[in-house]
Amino acid sequence: MSRWKKLKAIAFDLDGTLIDSVPDLAAATQATLQEFDLASCSETQVRSWVGNGAEMLMRRALSSALERDVEQSLLNDVMPRFMHHYQQHLQRYSKLYPDVLTVLEALNAAGYQLAIVTNKPHKFTMPLLEAFKVEHLFSEVLGGDSLQRMKPDPLPLTHLLNHWQLERDELLMVGDSKNDILAAKAAGISSIGLTYGYNYGEDISLSSPDAVCEQFSEILTLVNNSVKVMEQENV
Repeated sequence: MSRWKKLKAIAFDLDGTLIDSVPDLAAATQATLQEFDLASCSETQVRSWVGNGAEMLMRRALSSALERDVEQSLLNDVMPRFMHHYQQHLQRYSKLYPDVLTVLEALNAAGYQLAIVTNKPHKFTMPLLEAFKVEHLFSEVLGGDSLQRMKPDPLPLTHLLNHWQLERDELLMVGDSKNDILAAKAAGISSIGLTYGYNYGEDISLSSPDAVCEQFSEILTLVNNSVKVMEQENV
């Protein structure tokens, strides 16, 4: 497999890709709903709601609790309290997925530039990376509020292409959600879809990423195989 033989950089989603953060997001969502005397939700429900940023998560939670569409004024009142509760629960129950640290360290050691491209607010992204001691592995960290638009818009990925002066075949996007794959396609770059994350109950293969991995460790195998093919072609 030589599809990534020119690869120089890899962008990773965060929630559902590197970190299982739903237990803490669920705890914060439940605390927020309780504060407003609304019906609570389950962790399973929260798993189906994440992926489009904090505001969309709470919009979905409120709509479920109220059984109706949510007016923006209510959402504006609720969001500061959700942010408060999530700050309190940021890394209480979250954990890295298996092999994430090992693979990131190997890719970094091999000379790839690594980036985080997440829809999570930047103020929560950096503390999480620091809590798991992986922040030093990433040259760029883009949260959902770092630029004017977030995934599935391609802007975060085109920003990386421009910032790092890369060609489209030199950047790869890795994520668990159709938003990651749609953003990659719109930016004209390749993508890997992970099956274990949060994708609204949909099979990630339905979004047609360039490759599908069931385990994070498979990413290293795919990239290494591409490098080996490139080396053989240059012999």
